[in-house]
This record gives sequence, C-alpha cells and structure tokens, in this order.
Amino acid sequence: MTKPIPEVTPNTWSFLRDPMIKPTGFREYDARWKYPDEINLPGMTALGLGLGTQMYKRGIEPVIAVGNDYRDYSLAIKNALILGLMQAGIQVKDIGPALSPMAYFAQFHLDVPAVAMVTASHNPNGWTGVKMGFERPLTHGPDEMSELRDIVLNGEGVPRGGGSYEFVDGVKEAYLDDLVGDFRMSRPLKVVCATGNGTASAFAPELFERMGVEVVPSHSRLDYSFPNYNPNPEAMEMLHDMADTLKSSGADLALGFDGDGDRCGVVDDEGEEIFADKVGVIMARDLAKIYPNSTFVADVKSTGLFASDPELKALGAKADYWKTGHSHMKRRVKEINALAGFEKSGHYFLAEPIGRGYDCGMRVAVEICKLMDRNPDQSMSDLRKALPKTWSTPTMSPYAADTEKYDILKRLVDKLVAKADAGEKLAGRAIKEVVTVNGARVILDNGSWGLVRASSNTPNLVVVCESSESEDEMRAIFTDIDAVIRTEPGVGDYDQTI
Repeated sequence: MTKPIPEVTPNTWSFLRDPMIKPTGFREYDARWKYPDEINLPGMTALGLGLGTQMYKRGIEPVIAVGNDYRDYSLAIKNALILGLMQAGIQVKDIGPALSPMAYFAQFHLDVPAVAMVTASHNPNGWTGVKMGFERPLTHGPDEMSELRDIVLNGEGVPRGGGSYEFVDGVKEAYLDDLVGDFRMSRPLKVVCATGNGTASAFAPELFERMGVEVVPSHSRLDYSFPNYNPNPEAMEMLHDMADTLKSSGADLALGFDGDGDRCGVVDDEGEEIFADKVGVIMARDLAKIYPNSTFVADVKSTGLFASDPELKALGAKADYWKTGHSHMKRRVKEINALAGFEKSGHYFLAEPIGRGYDCGMRVAVEICKLMDRNPDQSMSDLRKALPKTWSTPTMSPYAADTEKYDILKRLVDKLVAKADAGEKLAGRAIKEVVTVNGARVILDNGSWGLVRASSNTPNLVVVCESSESEDEMRAIFTDIDAVIRTEPGVGDYDQTI
C-alpha cells in the first residue's frame, strides 16, 4: 500500500491519484476531516484498506455493515471507503443512507461483527468522517484509533482476495420496527420534531406517528445544505428555534436530533431548554423506579445530581462519572453493567433491557414518550421542576489548535490542581477536589463545579460550569476558570458564552 501523504494540492494529477490524509483527522474515538482539504477519495480508500487490515489483524470475521449520512458528498466518500475494504478482503454489506444508530443496529440485525458509518455527525458541511466498531455495541476508542492510524499512515494495509459487495435493503424498516415494537401512547402527546434538515428527517416524523404522537414538523425536509442551521441539539441556535416552534404550536415538548441521529435535545412545554444531563436525571428517576439499585454512568460534563439527587439515592441508584465521548461512555456502560449512560452533549446509552447500549437519538425519543405515558398527569416541565435546582452553563468551546490543545490542557490541569493544593479558592469557595479522569473537573465544597477538557473531534477546549446555589455563583465559577484558561496564549475565542 502507498503511504498516504499529509497534503496534496487540489486540481492536480496527484490529487486524483495519490492518497492524502491529514493525520489530525484520527481522533480519540472516530475520524473526522474537512473534505477535500484534509482527505481526498484515494485517502478514503486507503482508510478502508487500513480498516480491513485491522479487522484481519484482530481476528475479526471479515464482514462489515457500511452506511452513510445525507450530506451530498457522503455517498462518494462511502464508495471510496468500500473500495478499500473490498481490496482488504472484506465482505461489505451496504445498508444505504442511514443514521449512525441504524448502522449500529445493522450489526445486530444482520449479525455482522463490524460497522463503518460515513458521517461528520453534527460538524458543519464541509466535514466528513467515519464512526467504526468491531465489538458491538462498542465503537473504536483511543487504542483502536491509534492502531488504525498507524496502519493507514505507515502504508501497512494488506490487500487480500475474497472481498465482496452486497446492497442490503429493508434495514431502515427493521430499525423503526425494533424501536417502536407494539408501543402506542395512551395519553395525547403533541411533539415538535426538529431535525434541522439532516438525515433524521427521514426517520423521526414516521417514528412519532407510529407511536400515536401528534407531530409538529420543524425543518424536517431533507436538505444537505442545512439552510436553517446546523443540526446540533447542543447549540443554542437549534434549541431556541425548537422553543419558538413549541410556543407557536402549543406542543407538549420538542425533541431535536443531530445530523446523524445519535443525539437528542429536549425543550419542555414552557419552552425551557433542558440540557441533556438534566433530561438524564429525569429519565434515571423514572427508570430507577422500574429497575431499583441500578448504576448510571454520566460524563464529566454532566450535572452533579446523578450523585446527589435524594430521589435517586432513595431508589438505590449509583452514579459513575466517566470520560466524555461516545466510545468511552459505551465501553464504560458495558464494563460496569450499567442500566444507562448519559452525556451532556445529548448522547444517551440505554442498555439491556431498554436498548442495546449504543447511542441512539431515536431510542431516546421513544423512551421519553414512554416516560410521558407512565406519568400521564405530569408535563415535562413538572418533571423538570421536581429536580433539585441547579444553574449550569451551556457547553462552551474556545478555540485551541488540534496540534496544541492536549498540551494546553495538560498545563491547565496542572494549574488547577496546584490552585487546589495551595488551598486557593474558586468563586469564593474552598476546592473540595479536582477530578482529572478527563481534563479537570474542579468540585467546590458545596458540590458546585467547573470543567475544562479538550474536545475530541474539533480544534477546541470545552468548558462547562454548574452551581447548586445561584446563577451568580455559576458566573463566578466561569469567570475564575476562564481566568486560568486565559493564561494560555494558544486559546482563542469561545463559540458561545454566558
């Protein structure tokens, strides 16, 4: 195999012929590049050959399910990837256009060991990438990604005979059947279904209708130019739009999905945008009544309520705070046999007997409808108000170059740990501990906290703060954390702040 080169000039002979892959596209738990600036089609074929070689190296049966999201260039990229997989001697089952969780479902439905889903998830147009996995319901983590990166970039892909291609129809219908089963709402429920013109537009409205939910569609026509906003239910732009549609339609709640359908955002009947970690606590309370003494995994960006909520404690629920990232979370849920995992970004990992352990925005939508059905006399705002009150920021991301962000973060963690060790205060309070499992989560003596970590898939740091006392304290935590961040000249502007 030819060694890929990190840069090729577009509109040259070499660009059409030679594999070009920018090394930074290999992230902690998936791969993402700007296309065609950072990867070309021969580069994607080299990735397929490398992925197939990795399967043989690990003794994985050489069969893989492959899908693609709805972006206009995703089909060409998927076909280039498939060429490489077939070159490596892999039998490819092409499931066509799909959501990421539909591709994960296909591993079970078609009984194949491996998956490769061509998607840039919620990244803006111009990005592409691949989410892949060998051990269902898990996807590649840092070890698998670094092994894959070395195989691909060192030109160690091995061509083999036996590769084949088959287009498999009917997976979408089987996926929707699996999600809904025979469940039908017994109470009336009117839901704003927001898909931001992304791939979920082809799934979510039908899903709700099957359950007997009244659908208020919002930007649910497929359009890969994303004319309204980038489908990302963590971005305030999408959440505000969902809230506006909810208020004008009188719906009971709004559910929004990201570009590849593995995340879900929630707005309640009062137009309040409930961050996914709080939705997780609402769901955990409901599920812990059915399955007492369960363990719930939450990522380090999530609310402290999973550990401190009196109702969860009374139901014997245990909290486990873990690394952010869909691969880390899936693995942790499986490892410790948790009932569910919740990530502030809107990834939910519902394990047996509810789901199969992978992140699926559609599964979350179904379970929220079931939750509402089990609480017929309550609105989503009632369930929100029943939680202990905390004040939290949205996820805020200041720029930090991919090549520098981990070094910057290491220095920031050291500075925050030193601050705690020296007995210094943050937002006028004593620092109880600094959790460094993923960046630094600085926990104060009253349970309030501030977090800084590195984004795994974009050139950014990530900052989240939560106060159990007041909005003023939340702002003070952010001010003090940001003051430490600003000691690093390599950190740029935030995408959004409070």
